[in-house]
Amino acid sequence: MSTPILQSNLQSLPLLHRGKVRDLYEVDSDHLLIVQTDRLSAFDVILPDPIPGKGEVLTTVSNFWFNKLTHIIPNHLSGIDPESVVKTEAEREQVRGRAFVTKKLKPLPIEAIVRGYLVGSGWKDYKKTGAVCGIQLPAGLQEAQKLPQPLFTPSTKAAVGDHDENISFAQAIDLLGEARAKQVRDATLALYTEAADYALTRGIIIADTKFEFGVDKTGKLYLIDEALTPDSSRFWPADQYRVGSNPPSFDKQFVRDWLESSGWNKQPPAPHIPQDVLLKTAEKYREALQRLLGV
Repeated sequence: MSTPILQSNLQSLPLLHRGKVRDLYEVDSDHLLIVQTDRLSAFDVILPDPIPGKGEVLTTVSNFWFNKLTHIIPNHLSGIDPESVVKTEAEREQVRGRAFVTKKLKPLPIEAIVRGYLVGSGWKDYKKTGAVCGIQLPAGLQEAQKLPQPLFTPSTKAAVGDHDENISFAQAIDLLGEARAKQVRDATLALYTEAADYALTRGIIIADTKFEFGVDKTGKLYLIDEALTPDSSRFWPADQYRVGSNPPSFDKQFVRDWLESSGWNKQPPAPHIPQDVLLKTAEKYREALQRLLGV
């Protein structure tokens, strides 16, 4: 495993943006370099300590899904080796195993969320209203129960530190236009269905996930960002799944639980995380990778 990277520092390319996890650089007029750091955000605050190996897990898992699902929708990968677009060995070490060179596309202004199980904010919504994001559901469902069919529940994209807001499909149509909104919905549901079916054969339930999409100059739709990772998805071990309770997930739940018990007020700056919590979280990320890819 490489040295953990909280923030990349590449001098040979212009930095465009630092997100919660990814640093974006411009390669040329048609391509971006996306570096997946080991940063972790919790409660919409970036934590001061990296999760060892996290960026490499996200990159490996995303590459696996991009390759597996490309027959459903094309993705933003260019096929260019990330190490070939930086100049020094120190920079190559920063991108090795944790970066993509992608086509430069225009991101759509929504996050495409799909829910296969009743959990998290969806469960809270259902308990109050009998619906999830305005979609009425049968009465009597329990926490973590599999939904009658997966739900497309888009949200707005918030800036770092702000909260995304769930929107209705009608609002998605207002933002994207009817044809594009339906195209995004149908692609989201198709991607989730195939991925969830495969993951189940590897002992993982994908309870929910989010996708991002972008378009090229001709208006062609692409899957962008990351895909079906422990950061963008709720992965449950199938052998620990029970309707009525929320199973342990392969993600940052250990960190979130520690933060909840620490007395932190969930406002920046976040406290430093104990080493054992960081290592346990890294272990869960690696376990998700090993189960999904069989490595």
